[in-house]
Amino acid sequence: MIPSQTSAPPTDAPLPDWLKTLFAVLGDVGMKALHVAIIIVACVLIALALRVVIRRVVHRIVDSAKNKAAVDDTQALERSPLADMRLVQRTRTLGTILQNIVNVMLVVIAIVLTVNALDSSLLGSLTLLTAAVGAGLGFGAQNIVKDVLNGMFIVAEDQIGIGDVVDLGLASGVVEYVSVRITQVRDVNGTLWYVRNGEVTRIGNMSQGWARAIIDIGVPADSDIEAVEHVMLETAQGLAKDPKWRTRIVEKPELWGLESIAGDALVVRIVIKARANAKDDVAQELRRRLRAALTENEIAIPHMSDVVPTGLDGARRVRGANPPKTRPNAVTGVPVVPDRGIWRRKKADDDGSPQR
Repeated sequence: MIPSQTSAPPTDAPLPDWLKTLFAVLGDVGMKALHVAIIIVACVLIALALRVVIRRVVHRIVDSAKNKAAVDDTQALERSPLADMRLVQRTRTLGTILQNIVNVMLVVIAIVLTVNALDSSLLGSLTLLTAAVGAGLGFGAQNIVKDVLNGMFIVAEDQIGIGDVVDLGLASGVVEYVSVRITQVRDVNGTLWYVRNGEVTRIGNMSQGWARAIIDIGVPADSDIEAVEHVMLETAQGLAKDPKWRTRIVEKPELWGLESIAGDALVVRIVIKARANAKDDVAQELRRRLRAALTENEIAIPHMSDVVPTGLDGARRVRGANPPKTRPNAVTGVPVVPDRGIWRRKKADDDGSPQR
């Protein structure tokens, strides 16, 4: 009986070289494509996460302003204190700027990482090309960049806001809109001025903090100055104590006294400090009461006018009629003044007698 022969298993035939090369190329391309896809997905997820965070922060600040003002919609904030409207506008503007910055940064990072994943040698060429394009755009759009940067500082520092009465040098009036590139100001004639933020070198805001209503009253040259001053100060103090007006007045009225002699009239000045947005109303009511009080005391009024000191006159009187005194500045070569100087009150000894 002839034993049966077992056949050996067939060996695998080697792959052709072109097929191996194809598989290698496909594997390399697949890994690079997977790397690029991971980069893009990661940047998109980061952008969405940051957008949600920024949006929540903006909404929280805006909702806080709404709740504080007891309103339901943003348009109703126009009937609320101006600070709430300024806060909403500034927050939304900065939120939009921050979102744009995040988007641009993530796009640039994604492009750089993608190019590096495809071919690291291309990154140097891309850097040179980007630098050249950036230099060209920066030179051509330098005015736009200047406007945006200056606008960011104006909005972030709350230099002006909607509803403010401002003097921008190029235009004066009420601010109707503020963005990172332009500011819209409407003047008294109704003209709407578009001012580029990069062209604003100084801002005079007449709606922040407090303001002074300075009123000059001319009385006949033979009038009793002391009696006139008494009537004026008493009238202004009555206005400051009036429940309807005392919330708009910041400090007690000041009588700056005889200011000048104009022709046959003696000019007496009285000043009252009020909230910036209530200055005109307070000044108008004060003029009305002064006229009534002086007429009742049979004191003629040749003229009455509001005054806005400027230049050196405004600088000297910025603190009022009696500015606070300060200590002398130290000067090199002058002996040091002891603690008991002429501007200090002498300390008393234990027995009550002053020190010598």
